[in-house]
Amino acid sequence: MKVKLEDVAELAGVSPTTVSRVLNNRGYISEKTREKVEQAIKDLNYYPNDIARSLFKKRTNFIGLILPTINNPFFSELALYIENICSNHDFKVILCNSLGQVAKETSYAEMLIRHQVDGIIVCSYNRGIEIYKNSKLPIVAIDHYLSPTIPVIGSDNYEGGKLAVQHLLNQGCKAIVHINGPSDLETPTQNRRKAYEDQVAHPITYELNSVFDEEATAETIKKIFKEHPETDGIFASDDLIASTCLKVASELGIQIPNQLKVIGYDGTQSVRRLLPQLTTIKQPIEEIAQSAVLRLMDIINEVNKDERMEVILPVQLLKSETA
Repeated sequence: MKVKLEDVAELAGVSPTTVSRVLNNRGYISEKTREKVEQAIKDLNYYPNDIARSLFKKRTNFIGLILPTINNPFFSELALYIENICSNHDFKVILCNSLGQVAKETSYAEMLIRHQVDGIIVCSYNRGIEIYKNSKLPIVAIDHYLSPTIPVIGSDNYEGGKLAVQHLLNQGCKAIVHINGPSDLETPTQNRRKAYEDQVAHPITYELNSVFDEEATAETIKKIFKEHPETDGIFASDDLIASTCLKVASELGIQIPNQLKVIGYDGTQSVRRLLPQLTTIKQPIEEIAQSAVLRLMDIINEVNKDERMEVILPVQLLKSETA
C-alpha cells in the first residue's frame, strides 16, 4: 500500500503541515521535531510527491533534451555531458529521441511542456516545429535555428570547414568532394558547406536526405566514385559519413590515403577510439553542452548574463592517417 504524508505525520506524532514544512525546509522546525519526522520517513520508506512539491515551488527541476537519435556518437556524447552538468545543478534530464520525425518531435515537445519541465534543450534538424516558436518555455537550441528568440549554441562550423578543405589542399588534393545534409536545413552546420564552396574552384557537394541511413550513405559514396572517378579528397560533414567513405573505399580497392584522402567532422571520443586513423575536425562537445545548460539556467532564473543569440565555440583539426 502506498505510504502517504499523513502516515508519516501519524508515526512522528505531528501534523501533516509539519511534515510538509520539514520536506520543503520551510519555516522554523525544532531539531527534535525534524529528527522525528525524518526517522518516520525512513521507517516508512516514504517518498514525497514531486509533482505536488513542484506546484508549491513552481519548479520541477526537470530539463527536456530532444535529440535526433542517441545512436549517433556526437549526440550520445552530447547527452552524456548535458546530463552530468544538469545533475551538478540539481536538475534531471528527460531524454527524447525524435528519430528525425517531425510528428514525433512535436509530440515530445508537447509532452515536455505538459509535464511543466523548467526548460528544453533542442538538438534537432527537423523543420516546421511551430510549438518552439509559440512556447513561453525557456528553450536553447544546439546547431539549429528554431526561432529568432531562441539562442543557438554550436561550434565554429565555417572555420571547421575551412580547416578541413585547406588541409586536403595542402595534402595535394585536386578534386575534393563534400558530403552534407539537405541544403534547406536551417542550421549553422551549413557553414561547413559554405567554407568548402568558398575555397574550391569547382565545388561538388552531394546531399544526403538522411545522414543517419548508412546504407543510403554508402550508395551515395559509390555514386560519387562512379560520377567523379577523379575524386582524390572527401570532406564529410560528420565522422559517421567519413567512416562509411573508408568502408566503401576499401570495398572498391581504393587506397587510403594514397588514392583518396578523407576528413570527417565531430571528433567524438568513441569514434576516435574505434577509428584512430581518421583525420577529423574536433568539436568542443563538452563546452557546447556546458554553454547550452548554463544559458538555459540563466533564462530559467531570468538572469541576463549573456544576451547573444548565437554562441560559436572554437574547433581544431586532428591530423591522422586518412588525410
